[in-house]
Amino acid sequence: MGCSCHDNDPLIPKVAVIKEMREDTHDVITFKIIDKDGNRPFDFLPGQCAMLSIPMIGEAIFSITSSPTEKEYIECSIKRCGKVTDYLHELEVGDEIGVRGPYGNNFPVEKIKQTDLLFIAGGIGLAPLRSVINYAMDNRSDYGLIDIVYGARTPNDLVHPKDIFEIWPKKLNTRVHLTVDIEHPDWSGAVGYVPTFVEALAFDINKTVLICGPPIMIKYTLQVLEEIGFKKEQIYTTLELKMKCGIGKCGRCNIGDKYVCKDGPVFRCDEITELPNEY
Repeated sequence: MGCSCHDNDPLIPKVAVIKEMREDTHDVITFKIIDKDGNRPFDFLPGQCAMLSIPMIGEAIFSITSSPTEKEYIECSIKRCGKVTDYLHELEVGDEIGVRGPYGNNFPVEKIKQTDLLFIAGGIGLAPLRSVINYAMDNRSDYGLIDIVYGARTPNDLVHPKDIFEIWPKKLNTRVHLTVDIEHPDWSGAVGYVPTFVEALAFDINKTVLICGPPIMIKYTLQVLEEIGFKKEQIYTTLELKMKCGIGKCGRCNIGDKYVCKDGPVFRCDEITELPNEY
C-alpha cells in the first residue's frame, strides 16, 4: 500500500493539469488548474499563493486569482516576465505542471465583514485582489458597499476585462472606477495615474482598503489615502511578487524586519515600516 503521508504537504508538488487558458492581455494569461483527478489541487483563502513548477525549467510563486468559493479549480493570472513565465505561456490545455500550496497568509475576510470595501489595483495588481473581490461578491450580504478602482498603462493592459466591464459593474452595491495612464483613441473613460484618480474620487474614509500594484503606485496612493484621512490600520496590501522560496529559507523577501513569505504576503499597512522599491 502506498504511503499518503505527503498528500497534503505544501512542500511536495502535485501533478496538475491545465484545464483552460484565457488570454487577458498581450502578456497576461489566466490559467485554470486542476489536479490529475480533475479536482481543485488544494483549499486556500483569498490572498494565498501557489507555487507552479516545470521540471528542468524552474518554479515560481503566483497569487491565486480565483475565489475559494470556486470549488472545482484554482486560477493564476501570469504575466510573461521571465524564464518560467515564458515557458508557461507556451504550454497548451491538457499539459501537466507541478503545483504546491497554499503559501502565505490571507486577507482578513472575517475581520472586515460588515464594512464598506475599497479595492485599489494597478496593472497586474488586480490579479491578487480578484480572489477576495469575488469572495466578497459570493458572500455579498457579509460586506457593505464595494468600490473597485483599477488602472493600467493602456486599455489593452487592463486584465480580467470581462470582470471589470461586464460582471462586477452589474453586482449589487458595487461600483467600478477605471482609468488609464495615457490617452488612447479607443478609450473614453478617465485618464490619469491611480493615485491622482483616487484623490479625485474623494471616497468616504469609513472603508476598509485593499491595495495592490507596482510599488511606486502603492507608495503614492498610500500618501493620498492618508491625506484624505484614512489610517494605516484601515489599509491592507499584498506583496506576493516579492516572495521567492515561499518557506523562509532563501531570505530574498525580507522587508525591514519582516519576511513576506513567513509574515505575509498580506500586511496591514501599519505592520510594515517600509515598502520595497521594486519587486
